[in-house]
Amino acid sequence: MIQLIVGGKGSGKTKKMIDMINASAKTTPGNIVCIEKSMKLTYDIDHAARLIDVDEYQISGYDMLYGFVAGVLAGNYDIVEVYLDGILKLGNHDLEGLGVVLGEFERLTGDSVKMVVTVSANEADLPESVKKYERL
Repeated sequence: MIQLIVGGKGSGKTKKMIDMINASAKTTPGNIVCIEKSMKLTYDIDHAARLIDVDEYQISGYDMLYGFVAGVLAGNYDIVEVYLDGILKLGNHDLEGLGVVLGEFERLTGDSVKMVVTVSANEADLPESVKKYERL
């Protein structure tokens, strides 16, 4: 299941995601992973959630990001939630490509993994391929 937190810069997307991660860390029986560009959330999220900095792995572009997420999920079958902050930064702000990679993530995660992605864009600018996903 793919869910999006959409809004312009400074609209509180990351704060909302942090609150979701911390609430899930207290109640979710499986593992939680938070993937971000840089380690700015180190002191904000519960220690029970695994924080991964894609900069450490030199991830750039949606193809590399998809492979990375697939590898993380393949390496740990106990992951039940994945949070991805700032996906457009990783995909060079390509909104059409975002729709493609979200479709790939949807096939990858199925119903077994909840994936929440922050998208720093105005709702009106999103292509139909992105608008079809639930927004929080």
